[in-house]
Amino acid sequence: MNTHFTRRDIAKAAAAATLASSGGTQAAAQTLPGTGAEPSKPTAREFPKDFFWGTATSSYQIEGAWNEDGKGPSIWDTFAHTPGKIVGGATGDVAVDHYHRYKEDVALMKDIGASAYRFSISWPRIFPNGTGQPNPKGLDFYSRLVDELKAANIEPFATLFHWDMPQALQDKGGGWQSRDTAKAFGDYAGYMADKLSDRIRHFFTLNELSTFVEHGHKNGLLAPGLKLPPGQLNQVRHHHVLGHGLAVQAIRAKGRPGTKVGPAEHLISTAPIIETAENIKAAANAMREFNAGYMTVMAEGKYTDAFLAKQGADAPKFTDEELKIIGSPIDFIGTNIYMIHAYVQAIDAAPGYKVVAGGGFTPPPFRPFPKGYPRAVYPGSNETIVFNLSPEAMYWGTRQLVNVWGAKEIFITESGMPTTDEGDAGGDVDRIVWLRTLLTQLQRATAEGVPVRGWFHWSTMDNLEWIFGFEPKFGLIRVDTKTLQRTPKLSAAWFRETARRNAVS
Repeated sequence: MNTHFTRRDIAKAAAAATLASSGGTQAAAQTLPGTGAEPSKPTAREFPKDFFWGTATSSYQIEGAWNEDGKGPSIWDTFAHTPGKIVGGATGDVAVDHYHRYKEDVALMKDIGASAYRFSISWPRIFPNGTGQPNPKGLDFYSRLVDELKAANIEPFATLFHWDMPQALQDKGGGWQSRDTAKAFGDYAGYMADKLSDRIRHFFTLNELSTFVEHGHKNGLLAPGLKLPPGQLNQVRHHHVLGHGLAVQAIRAKGRPGTKVGPAEHLISTAPIIETAENIKAAANAMREFNAGYMTVMAEGKYTDAFLAKQGADAPKFTDEELKIIGSPIDFIGTNIYMIHAYVQAIDAAPGYKVVAGGGFTPPPFRPFPKGYPRAVYPGSNETIVFNLSPEAMYWGTRQLVNVWGAKEIFITESGMPTTDEGDAGGDVDRIVWLRTLLTQLQRATAEGVPVRGWFHWSTMDNLEWIFGFEPKFGLIRVDTKTLQRTPKLSAAWFRETARRNAVS
């Protein structure tokens, strides 16, 4: 990571931002003695009671056992077995062997103080052919995992789709190009809710629709490796959000009373470049439009007029009934937050906003950040993917969910940073500084009443980072790729203390 700042610089900036933004809160009042002198103790910066401190993973990235116990192949098995697709020829055949080591991994989660764990269920491990007869050994694995988590007082949060779709569905009808896949996903979601909602209270339907669709079906970088023309691409998007809606309905029908459901999306996030009423409104309008094909239609049950007009003849084909399904009421919004994608300024001309700086994974054409801006380069990407240090992503990335869609509950389903050379004895000080800075802004949001119920660090452990292989390190726990030995990093000790205090530490 190439940085030009010190931990003291970041800490001062973050503290200043928090104090400036929370002038009316009790916490701020407690830090200002009547004499005007410096406070004798730092502000607690606490999070709400019963806040979930979690870690997150996905099935293909950690499980291994790719063809064991009746599991069918996924599109990622096929993609990874194609030479040249993944750095270093890595695959998820073994990954970090979580399938056989889950008890050890849960014990480590407990040791570092996690109170929640977000994992994904491998669809082809449950339905090897995507539909039809379920695989009892696949279900048994996740049932045992959930039992292990509950015994450790770790709340399980299950994601039903984190990109590893059954290859059989891809072969049969082109995967998400077919409406049948959306229906099959709904059936699978209902089955899992029926079998596991006695112990799992929260289900995420689909993870990062935008990343999976854009990079898996537009530019071919991710599985299934397609490069579809605009009309077909829009239909894939539509079938994806339709699958989400069908899953919501199925979970409502099959889940135990009190079961909650929502998406886990990587939103194109926005923030006002200056916090004025005009800029805040402009940033909210921009966020709604930038996410028109994904979160907006899921939350509102309709595509925006601007989105449909822009797509023209390539717009997705849909019915009113499908839009009603897509807009099925959800209990919460899960969002993966790594940075702000666009800093927005209000303008008089249509559409009422302009982007003054931005960048990231899947944004519209934005103005790039200055070269000297603090950032973490995604290892192996040749600087095509960078994580710009934008701690206010945690504040605006959650507050906007309330401003735009009236979110009643919010979960940060992923948050972290990549490294490569972590040195000795943990060596990931930069991760601690990075996360502390972001969490300061998240605490600002919760102190102002934004209903964030939990934060999940990505990731629990180092794992297979998709096409970049094992080079990027996101974990709180180091995994030796040769021996698979697990070793908590310095950041794991920071996580434990933060969770123990329920406050930024």
